[in-house]
This record gives sequence, structure tokens and C-alpha cells, in this order.
Amino acid sequence: MTPPPDPDTAVAQATCCAAFVDELVAGGVAHAVIAPGSRSTPLALALAARPEVTVHVVHDERVAAFVALGIGLGGTPAALVCTSGTAAANFHPAVVEAGLSQVPMLVLTADRPPELRDVGAPQAIDQTHLYGRSVRWFHDPGVPDAHAAPVWRSLGARALAASVDGPVHLNLPFREPLVGEPGPLPPRRRVAVTAPPAPPASSLLPPAVVDVLRRPRGLVLAGAGSPPAEVVAALVEASGWPLLADPVSRCRPLRGAIAAYDSLLRDETFASVPPDVVVRFGRPATSKVLAQWVAASGAPVVQVGGPGVIDPEHLVAAQVPVAATAALAEALAGVGDPEWRARWGEAAARAEAAIDGVLQAPLAEPTVARIVARHLPPGGELVVAASMPMRDLEWFGGPGVVAHANRGANGIDGVLSTALGVALRTGSPTVALLGDIAFVHDAGALTAITRRGVDLRVVVVDNDGGGIFSFLPQATQLPADRFEELFGTPHGTDVVALARAHGVDAVAVTSGDQLVARLRAPGSTVTVVRTDRAGNVRVHAALHEAVAAALRAG
Repeated sequence: MTPPPDPDTAVAQATCCAAFVDELVAGGVAHAVIAPGSRSTPLALALAARPEVTVHVVHDERVAAFVALGIGLGGTPAALVCTSGTAAANFHPAVVEAGLSQVPMLVLTADRPPELRDVGAPQAIDQTHLYGRSVRWFHDPGVPDAHAAPVWRSLGARALAASVDGPVHLNLPFREPLVGEPGPLPPRRRVAVTAPPAPPASSLLPPAVVDVLRRPRGLVLAGAGSPPAEVVAALVEASGWPLLADPVSRCRPLRGAIAAYDSLLRDETFASVPPDVVVRFGRPATSKVLAQWVAASGAPVVQVGGPGVIDPEHLVAAQVPVAATAALAEALAGVGDPEWRARWGEAAARAEAAIDGVLQAPLAEPTVARIVARHLPPGGELVVAASMPMRDLEWFGGPGVVAHANRGANGIDGVLSTALGVALRTGSPTVALLGDIAFVHDAGALTAITRRGVDLRVVVVDNDGGGIFSFLPQATQLPADRFEELFGTPHGTDVVALARAHGVDAVAVTSGDQLVARLRAPGSTVTVVRTDRAGNVRVHAALHEAVAAALRAG
């Protein structure tokens, strides 16, 4: 039987939520992303009452979760709030990405109280352990009452501590009445915690690993999830090995970083000289050519850090923590072969010149990636979809480009929303580069964007379908109509009209100069470049052939 409304319940819930939020604020939480709903009222009111917290109301729960992901990329989680029911289920894709990419996130799902569960009550689903193993910690503290109010401070502190490297899920049941005024907050218990001294870096590096690594023709690979660029730079400079860095590693600005490795390794002559050993920071690049070349070389791979276990090809001979990098650099000082490093550097220079030559032609998809990479607004951020735009940026974006992509699960969902979160967190101009399907999939991120005061410059490569599938065997092994039905998947959506429906300045451009002008214009905009999927395959083939010809000529 449902108990009658109790005014003391409203006070207890308001007090507990205020204490919980006070603990989050003390821990540095500065953003809350709230999907509107009734059951989450006590928590939403507690967050909105704090001037230290910027509240972002996002209508679509899936969008809201990816916005929180984009905010969490800064290292401090956003409080992500929703009502009960399927609202919580819509958070799941972003929670999965945050878990795999070690992005801080506080997932706070309101729920019905126990008496309204498993009895057919509306908007009530089983929210216990809803996100499975994707979260670092799950807890349901029960409906708050006056006796349990002090628990909410420790709950906030523990949740914040657990979210340092991934999402935490608190399922928070509330009873009606949901609106109440908080009473006096329980006192904070401030405890000074002294971290134990870090072990010497040398103790983290087994001698057997050093023996494996001391070889002249080594390579350093840097991908998503790499440690700060200066950590990678220390090893590269000490060893003298070439650095192959993808854009999301944030290491491409390092001196001598190789960007055109995918095209270089498609040339049989250049690829015929394998490495002796490979050190990898973060995740593998998107380039299948690079992955297959490393696997075929037989060279031992040493993985430095995570996130998590990174060994999709089952080739890793050893894994060492990031904290061992300094010892690693010291152990490998001067080991590299200067001719080996020069060979990569000279080939990369010829490849970049050849790519520039091909991309002087009409506005092709790789051209778009290269222009975006070279014309980011000063101080701007770049978010790229983990499909063909990511590959074009990695292969043809050139040296120096830095980007973010949701590479934990490699989905194309939530790209615009993640970019919106980045823009809200940083206040900086943010460029999102994505394809038409990713745009249509996440167009809800544009809802109310004109009211948010952000500078989000969206570039959409529109080939009316799934362009990446045109590079796969299905494109040639299936009848054309079957391929189009299942993989090409044209949708016919007018992307410009869709953006304009949200009040966004949106146009289609046909030249590089027009694209550059749009990238330089401040404010939230959508710029569409319409391309042809079959023609895009031909452009990629021409690029690879041009690089091969440049290498032969050299």
C-alpha cells in the first residue's frame, strides 16, 4: 500500500539532496546536465540552487549523457540527472563510452520508491545495475529520511572519488511530495588525506622489458588515451625512434611526429622494412594497414598504460604503467638508429607534399578533413566522428592536428552532443567534423542550441549514406541494389533544412575557400559539403598512388 504524502518526507529529501550536492560542489563539480522530469525534482532543485553549478537542461536523455561525456573530458565529472524509467536507459550508450574511455561521469537516476516497483506503476523499470560493468560503482541508498541524511555527504564524496576514471551510477528513489525546503545540512567531515609515496619509477620497469626494447629500429605509436604529450615526447627524444601519432593522441604537434603512416605503409617497398620493437601509448590507430603491418612484422609490442587492457591483436609482449615512462626513457637513451628515423621523416615529407598535390582538386572528403585540421579557430577544439571523418583526419589531416573522438566504443552516436559538451565546458570555439548519418542520428543535440550561447561550428560531409562501407568487401561482393539497401543506406534527409529547423545558420558549400570562411565565422553554424561515395573511393586510391609515386621518385 502506498503511504500517504508526508511533508517530512519532502524536507528530508530536500535536505539530503542539498547535502549531497554540497559535497559535489566541494569536490569541484561545476556542471549539471539535467534531462527534464518529475521524479528527479529534489535533486534538480538542489543543483539549480547552487550558483557554483552551471545547469544545462537537455531535452533528450541520450543527448544529455553525451553532453556530460564532453564535459567530463576536462577531468571533472558533470552531474547527469534524469527521471525514472526509460529516461535512464537512454543514458546507456554514453555510459558505455565513458567506461571504456575512462571519462569521469556522475550518473544520477531518479527512481520510484520500493512500493512502486514491480507492481506495474507507470514509468517504473528495473534500474538496479542498469549499466552493468560499464560503471566503476553502483549504489541505491533507498528513499532518504531524516535519520539517513548524514549518509548523503559520504555518498557524494565516495561517488566523486570513484568517478575519477569512469562513470558512477547512483540510483536515487524519491517519494511524493517531491518539492520541499531543505533543513539544516549535516556538517562536513573534512579529513586530510596524505597519499603514500610513489614507488621509484625504475621498480615499475622489469629488466626483461628493457632487454626486449633495446633495439635500434623501434617505433613509438600514440593513440586515443595516450598520456600527456610531454610524457610521450620524453621517450621519443631519448630513444630516437620515430613517432606515429594519430590526432586523438594529442601528440601530433610533437617535433617529427609522422602523420601519413597509412599511405606510407600501403607502399610495398617502404613497408618491406619492419620495426624491431613497438612501444604503444593508448589505443591503436584506426589504420588497419598499420595494425596489420605491425602484426606481420613479428616485432614485440610493449603497451604503456591503458585505458584498461589494450591488446586487440593479442600481440602485447608486456604492459608497463605510464609512471614507468621516465625510467623507460632513461633505459633507452640513444638506442635508436638515426638512419631509421630519418627514413621515416623523409618519406613523410614526400607523402605530405604528394597529398597536398592531389587535394588541390575539387572539394573531396579528405580535403575537408585537411582544411578543417589547418583552419581551426585559434584556441579551438575539434571533435570528430569515429567513422570515415576520423580516418580522413588521421590519414590526411597532416601534422599538428589535435582532436577528440569517442574511441572507447567507436560509435558514431553522440558526436554532436559530445562536441556540445566540450563547447559548454571550455567556452572555446569547437568544431565538429562528422558524416551525414552521424549528424542525423544526433540532430537532437541542436535542440535549443541557439539559447546556449556556445560557439559550435559543425562540418557535415554528406554523401547520403554510409560512406565507410564503400571501402569494404561488401561493396564489390554484393549486387549493387543489395549493397545500397543494407550498407549504402541512402536516407535523403536535407541536412541543411534539418539544421535550419533548429534555428541554426546552415549552408552547403562547394569550394575550399567557402569552407575556410565558414570555419572562421564565430557562432553555432552547420556547414555541409556534399560528396559522392563512389568518387570518394577513387580519391582515396589516387592519394595512395600519389604517395607511392613520390616515394619511388625519391
